[in-house]
Amino acid sequence: MNLAETMKRKTTLSFEVFPPKTEKGMEKLPGVIEELYAWQPDWISCTYGAGGSDKGCNFEIVKSIAAAGRTKAVSHYTTIHHTRADIEADIEAYLSVGVDHFLALRGDFLPGENATHGDFGHADGLIRYMREKFGSRITLACSGIPEGHILSPNMASDIAFLKRKQDAGADFIITQLTFDMDRFARWMDEIRAAGVTLPVAVGVMPVLDRDKCIRHCVSMNGCAIPRSLARHISKYYDDPEGFREAGMDYTVQQLYEYIRLGVNDLHIYALNQSAAVDEILRRSGLFEKRI
Repeated sequence: MNLAETMKRKTTLSFEVFPPKTEKGMEKLPGVIEELYAWQPDWISCTYGAGGSDKGCNFEIVKSIAAAGRTKAVSHYTTIHHTRADIEADIEAYLSVGVDHFLALRGDFLPGENATHGDFGHADGLIRYMREKFGSRITLACSGIPEGHILSPNMASDIAFLKRKQDAGADFIITQLTFDMDRFARWMDEIRAAGVTLPVAVGVMPVLDRDKCIRHCVSMNGCAIPRSLARHISKYYDDPEGFREAGMDYTVQQLYEYIRLGVNDLHIYALNQSAAVDEILRRSGLFEKRI
């Protein structure tokens, strides 16, 4: 059963990991993933860097997840520098090692570039081609952005592009992070009103580090810092340990709120830090850990 069908039956749990930049990080990652397996996730996704950097490491990571047979592996895949021939060869290679779920994205440009330099300029074209070429052999996720893409002129335009990705053949949505729960609730209502019916996996960024939290919101994603998070940042501004400790409880409350709003999956950005994720899930009581 593909993940989209699983999400329609229950609230699922998933994690995102990324290819470490160092050999030491790569050596530690299998242990991190092993600890994440203990929470019996329905899937684990793996990113790769801007312009296709770390793509080789991505392949090896998702290959190892698929080979372990303990959960589904989902690979990010972008339009950047990919021709139709590249896409066909790449997806066949993933399929050959048991990876058949993908998050299809436009992707981030390399510094100094402002185009994909591939056969598709946007994710909907990539999704359509992958669906036409591989049919039911693959399951496709697309991105959803509750606060709107930074290049979209307005929310209506952004949701129209999301509908295009659904129409192109996407099976479910994985959202970009947001801390603004009111905005997220409105977005859910707006996409459903626009005819977007796909299951929604919500990207959850644990609140663990002050500077990283601010950077992820402001400089990377153009997200709002709501009053509740601003108060948290102010209260623990000079107390990193206090910030991390209280931030885990803040994240737990977000998990509760997302479920109340009807999401189909809690997709936690593990940040390659299994201990923090372990504590957040333990405090939430929402899932059982395999001892």
